[in-house]
Amino acid sequence: MILTPRHSLRRRLLGWLLISTAIIGTLALFDTWAEAVKTANAVSDRVLAGSALAIAERVVVAEDGSLEVDIPYVALEMLTSAAQDRVFYRVDGPPGSFITGYQSLPGIVLKPGQATAFEDAVFRGEPIRVAALQRSASTGISSVPFVVTVAETTVARRQLARAILLRSALRLAMMIAGAAVIVWIAVTMSLRPLSRLGSAIAERNPDDLQPIREDVPREVEGLVERFNSFMVRLSTAIEALRHFTGNASHQLRTPLAVIRTQLALVGRAATLEEAREAARKGDEAVARAERVLAQFLTLARLNAASSRETPPPARLDLLRLSQEITADHVPAAAAAGIDLGFEGEGAAPVTGEMLLLGELVKNLVENAIAYAGRGAEVTVRVASSSEGVRLEVEDNGPGIPPEKRVGVMQRFVRGERERAFGTGLGLPIVEEIAGLYGAAVTLEDGAGGRGLKVSVLFPTIPADDES
Repeated sequence: MILTPRHSLRRRLLGWLLISTAIIGTLALFDTWAEAVKTANAVSDRVLAGSALAIAERVVVAEDGSLEVDIPYVALEMLTSAAQDRVFYRVDGPPGSFITGYQSLPGIVLKPGQATAFEDAVFRGEPIRVAALQRSASTGISSVPFVVTVAETTVARRQLARAILLRSALRLAMMIAGAAVIVWIAVTMSLRPLSRLGSAIAERNPDDLQPIREDVPREVEGLVERFNSFMVRLSTAIEALRHFTGNASHQLRTPLAVIRTQLALVGRAATLEEAREAARKGDEAVARAERVLAQFLTLARLNAASSRETPPPARLDLLRLSQEITADHVPAAAAAGIDLGFEGEGAAPVTGEMLLLGELVKNLVENAIAYAGRGAEVTVRVASSSEGVRLEVEDNGPGIPPEKRVGVMQRFVRGERERAFGTGLGLPIVEEIAGLYGAAVTLEDGAGGRGLKVSVLFPTIPADDES
């Protein structure tokens, strides 16, 4: 037998938690990285703008009308807080004129009316952040426009963004680890009722099939209720099995003892006639044991059919089935001195399982042959009417008194005549089979108030099922 690997509920919940938080955390880290880069740029841009403004304030117009600038190194020191970053600048006068600084430093084309602009660029093979500030120097008569461009490498900015990202990742990792510990502890505590339930079941005696009364969470109450329902059904099945085996052994003990006795008499018989008589009685005992076994097997089949879902019953002709079974029992009836006949014509459609309905008809016919007595008449009739399909088995034998008819429908309850050789199962089997298919069984006096008439009324098949 191949066993599938068992899964731990703790590990499964923890796995789902870690996977989901890892996915959400990864998305959050992407957002955090974008926000960190944005923050680092904002900080760097403020410093670049401040440096450009400090330089712009030192731009003046010389006597010859040209622009001069005295670079305040304090402005550049504002950008050198990070030793690994390098600072570049340039000052441009009117369009086409370069004043000072790094002439090859990339500039920014400012739009009309735009005073300050920022953008990323590459200078000397390194990424830089560039800030451009547009101002004008006054001559007293006119103003001369100029642009101050300041740039720095981005090492410090990247380090700042990475630091922000790292701190966010550490906080997220601590949060996931804390959540995992909390989930582990919570699941462990939540599973304790299941552990107690398992211990209670393990400590049970095999014969103890009482319902479980452990206090469990609401989510597990359905499981416990189904388990208790199963225990009740199992207890009922075991009790029925014990009852069945006990009755079977009791019912079979007598015919088996008779068979052994008759075999012993055959061995001690002095004449052929004595041996034949003993063999005949032994054969009758075998026939009785065979009938007892057949009835018990039918009873077991009925118990199984009533305790599980069975496929939809098929449509069959009860008249033809009853006619065939009656014909099969004519030789046995003749040997018992019974006049067995059949009445009915046409068709009598019912729904049911052929094997069980055959057992129903067979039990009625055999009961009538067994208990009607020699010289009696037994009639099997099937007829259809507006009420349904009616099966009747009527005899003119001794019958059953009205006050005892309710009792003989119970298992192992026998009438006075049945105590000699009956099992008390024939009519109960008939009623149980009839109940499976919605039929009703009634016991009445026979014609003229003599004997017994057993009627089984089957419901009419709906029009949709007659096709």
